[in-house]
Amino acid sequence: QPVAVEVLDHLEQLALVDFRDTEGVERLRKAIQFADQLHEVNTDGVEPMDSVLEDRCLYLREDDVTEGNCANELLKNARKKVEEYFVAPPGNIPLPTLEERETFLQGS
Repeated sequence: QPVAVEVLDHLEQLALVDFRDTEGVERLRKAIQFADQLHEVNTDGVEPMDSVLEDRCLYLREDDVTEGNCANELLKNARKKVEEYFVAPPGNIPLPTLEERETFLQGS
């Protein structure tokens, strides 16, 4: 079953994965087919869980800083930054426009 252009665009924005080639679209289709198996499971009367560990006590460790003062070194890895912050996607990963996507999908 074909995947709509708008769905591909939205998934790329969320997952930061490029689906513009045939291999990427096929991988997505197989993932959707695999996930569709969950519709076959009868969940009538099953309460949703907050966590698979909701019956256990989770212990937190102390947040002890052992290293530091390396912000400038880390920011050298950023493709784009504003002041002392990394600029997060979608700005740093080029994604195709909807028109480019429609052109690609018509050819597959």
